[in-house]
Amino acid sequence: MAVVRPDNAQQAKLLRLLRDDGPRSRAELGDAVELSRSRLAVELDRLADLGLVETAGLAASRGGRRSSIVRIARSIRFLGIDIGATSIDVAVTDGELRVLAREAEPVDVRQGPEVVIGRAMDLVGKLRATGTAPAFAGAGAGVPGPVSYAEGFPVSPPIMPGWNHFPVREAFSSELGCPVLVDNDVNIMALGEKHAGIARSVDDFLFVKIGTGVGCGIVVGGDVYRGVSGSAGDIGHIRVDDTGPMCTCGNTGCLEAFFGGTALARDALAAARTDRSPELAALLERTGALTAADVAAAAAVGDPVSVAMIREGGRRVGQVLASLVSFFNPGLVVIGGGVAGIGHALLAEIRGVVYRRSLPLATGNMPIVLSELGGEAGVVGAARLISDRVFSASRPAGQPPKAG
Repeated sequence: MAVVRPDNAQQAKLLRLLRDDGPRSRAELGDAVELSRSRLAVELDRLADLGLVETAGLAASRGGRRSSIVRIARSIRFLGIDIGATSIDVAVTDGELRVLAREAEPVDVRQGPEVVIGRAMDLVGKLRATGTAPAFAGAGAGVPGPVSYAEGFPVSPPIMPGWNHFPVREAFSSELGCPVLVDNDVNIMALGEKHAGIARSVDDFLFVKIGTGVGCGIVVGGDVYRGVSGSAGDIGHIRVDDTGPMCTCGNTGCLEAFFGGTALARDALAAARTDRSPELAALLERTGALTAADVAAAAAVGDPVSVAMIREGGRRVGQVLASLVSFFNPGLVVIGGGVAGIGHALLAEIRGVVYRRSLPLATGNMPIVLSELGGEAGVVGAARLISDRVFSASRPAGQPPKAG
């Protein structure tokens, strides 16, 4: 598929409406973008010529000639790639960002970029073998560390040795033959929640990922806020205790050093080896290792040490979030990531601290909820990221359209 983009802002707005809301009649589109019938026809005809939209039957009559229904062209495909600390998830979507096929497998991001990107491309090959994705209009990718969004590479990522300034965007683009954008994995998950999750109707919210580490996607006015250099939202490295344990970033007492998948596994192992938790000790004897999921399982059967770990972790996260809520005043906080799978025991602790410590004016109408998308948040958000670029105007306002 040759990658094409709309000619102007009106066409871009039409495409995003169709992506976000699905097929609509010409009359509804005209109302939404405030274009005359003749001007709308010109813009839609141009989008059809570019292969970006197509007709899909006739709408119900509104009192006169029936309007045709327009939709994103069914041939359009986007690729979402979500690289986490311990897994890779890839998915192909249609132009409305519905997942058509998905592949995932465990991976250790510390194996380095060549190995991990190679594994991701193997999964893309499996998707292509399904026949759902002969070519892509674009691909979005997320990685678990700070990213220079403009340059498309990680910058000094604490848990990603060998990835510093590695040209991730160029590596994927050369393999895929399409435009690629790269962002922090938490930002793409926030975009996924905005597009298809519980935050769909909220323009200002925080998405907190609790996985191997802890991070926060900040959405302002419907768009991700990345800050000047791309490090906005890196809350895992906010210091919560000057005398706390050493963090992967080299500092001590960071939130991430107290809570997250790595910290829970560390504390669970210590509890099992010192016989403070017979339940965790039994799990360790059976499996030879312990994870955050084991802590959740032990807590579910009433292990007091595991329950205390979860409550203490939720309290630490709540402390940081309370400050963020008072500062940012979001309309919603979404908790996601693998450790969020612990569920309502963790959520209740976070809620209790935030609602108790934040200003009443900030929390009066602010829900704190678990993500509904789960593992799909990242791949959907990555597809949303690149679709925003593809569905944007290819020329400045006032410039004539390209010939052909």
